[in-house]
Amino acid sequence: MVQPRLAQPTPERVPQRLELGLTEFNAPLVRPPGDGGDPAFTPFRERAAALRPKYIRIVVDWYRVGAALSGDPDLAIPQNGCVRDIAPCEPFAGLRDQLRAVREQQDAGGGWEAVVVIAWVPPWAALPASGCERPGASERSRPITDAGMDAYRRLIRAVAALGRQEGVPLRWWSPYNEPNHPSFVSPQRDACDAASPSRAPAVYTRFVRAAQEELARLGGDRRLVLGELAGFAGPSPRGTGVGEFVSALPDDVACSGAVWAQHQYVRPDGRQFDAVGELERTLDARPCTTGRPVWVTETGVGGVLPGRPRATDDATLRAQCRAQFDQLLRWDADDRVTAVFQYTLRDDPIYPVALFDPGLTRAWPVYDAWRAWADTPAGAPPPQLPPSCS
Repeated sequence: MVQPRLAQPTPERVPQRLELGLTEFNAPLVRPPGDGGDPAFTPFRERAAALRPKYIRIVVDWYRVGAALSGDPDLAIPQNGCVRDIAPCEPFAGLRDQLRAVREQQDAGGGWEAVVVIAWVPPWAALPASGCERPGASERSRPITDAGMDAYRRLIRAVAALGRQEGVPLRWWSPYNEPNHPSFVSPQRDACDAASPSRAPAVYTRFVRAAQEELARLGGDRRLVLGELAGFAGPSPRGTGVGEFVSALPDDVACSGAVWAQHQYVRPDGRQFDAVGELERTLDARPCTTGRPVWVTETGVGGVLPGRPRATDDATLRAQCRAQFDQLLRWDADDRVTAVFQYTLRDDPIYPVALFDPGLTRAWPVYDAWRAWADTPAGAPPPQLPPSCS
């Protein structure tokens, strides 16, 4: 039997100005202003709406929604609407309310096109520990069993069905998040040696092939976003470099994406590794991926290194804003980069690279940098650095 496949992708039109996107897990922040709810969210909904993003990245935490042994996902699991139990909190019903909020934004003014990203593995679907794992590695990061892969296919069908129910077209699908990072695929290698071959490309290949087949069966305009890669400069005992990972993928996987996605966070001193450039160089080494468009699906600025505590003195906050603004300028000058996604709106204290503080009392100056880009029409010169960042 011939398995269905997605049609070979055509490159997306290169825009005259960066398209902006967001990742945000909290449905109350995504809803349009003026729909009630906790008034503490209202000014921040207004700020989010003012960014007018072209895309919103919807991360499906399969570890949580697929925890039942039946493998049937629960896409309306109640969430408290806090961030790490920090108020303000506005409860919502999981992915169902996230998609409902997206539809409300689409109805209100357009944009907010959903990009589905699947992350982590339910505990019952994970293989046993093996290879070079870091201390405390969770089963949610481990490679998937055959039974788990069947459930992964059901998850895709269930998310697509929910999109239809909520009136949200789901064109863009990313089969798995950060497959070159040990938080999502562990182990990356059999031996704790950077020279040991990476196991991650083979794990990712299974996800991509399954997603291709299921999306082809669903029909309609469905497109793969490949990569979603952590910005590792090169091989390490527990991580796989960007170029190393992409080079190891088979042609039927590497050639199947409409766009490629790379994560690249910004340091306040601007000295971050150019993961996007590394991805582009590696793609250009294979004929079927030469010139393929790139989305930066996670970026943000916070601590001295991503994930470190954010300093909030005025001088450091302005430096953070300038560094992010300058990086947006560089990506705007790169014809390959067609969209850039801010991660996230509200700071997670464990990974503070967002635009608003955890307690929703203020927007960081870097918000003004994103707003300047949002307010700049296609075909116009790049915006000027906002005064709050100078």
